[in-house]
Amino acid sequence: MRGCDRLAELSSLFHTAGSAHLRGRGEVAVHLDVATSAVARRAFTLLRDLGVHSEIRTYRQQSFGKATRYQLHVAGDEAARAVLREAGVLDRALRPLERPPRRLVARACCRGAYLRGALLGSGSLSGPHAPHLEIRTAGPDGAAFIRSVAAASGVSLGVVERGRHTAVYAKGLEAIEGLLLAAGAGDTVLSLEERTVLADLRAQANRLANADHANIVRTSRAADFQLRAIRRLERQGRLGELSPELGEIARLRVLHPTLSLRELARRCNPPATKAAAHRRLSRIQRLAEL
Repeated sequence: MRGCDRLAELSSLFHTAGSAHLRGRGEVAVHLDVATSAVARRAFTLLRDLGVHSEIRTYRQQSFGKATRYQLHVAGDEAARAVLREAGVLDRALRPLERPPRRLVARACCRGAYLRGALLGSGSLSGPHAPHLEIRTAGPDGAAFIRSVAAASGVSLGVVERGRHTAVYAKGLEAIEGLLLAAGAGDTVLSLEERTVLADLRAQANRLANADHANIVRTSRAADFQLRAIRRLERQGRLGELSPELGEIARLRVLHPTLSLRELARRCNPPATKAAAHRRLSRIQRLAEL
């Protein structure tokens, strides 16, 4: 990875998941708070490659299932301050910046790295039925910056204000895939597509199963009515009065109470159509009601 890409990704991580605390006498403490150990290790490696010492600590949230969170505590020495100023995290007075300078994302590779850092820092993805990707920022300036970086990469994002924070978001599979590809997360795109395909297949299978069940229920109910009509005619001694076609379909229904109309029609001699079998059985039901 190029040095400019490291700076861009690190900048985005701190702008989406970092905090700075001024201690006076020119000292500053900078923390990075992330959800997974993988992101924490990546940030640790980026800092180390840029010559900055950091320490990973863990703590347990007091809410939301008390999940474990990971914090990187960055040493406040001159080397760390210089890197954080170069990354657009702090200004010369050691005050935190909501957005970095534009020079940091001048190249396409740097824009991809910045988007990648934003996704790692505070990105969340829900779906697959209504896929929605969101990146939280501390304020509107940070959200607008991410939006402009994405736009320069050909990806359109929305911005929404949510009280204590602002978020940029992408809705729909196409927009989300575009953002992930711009961030260099091609494997994630493939995984998302696979999950979406599987979800569609499950939904289709459920629809077919429900349709099959409904057809079975309808067929069983119709066959029950037909058998009742045939037995009524038999009790009344009228079954022998039926025409050959009606007598044949009545015998087939009694012998095969679970067969569909199409299958009954094929067993007729000569074979009949489904519509013909339906008309004959309907005629038997009407006769039984007389």
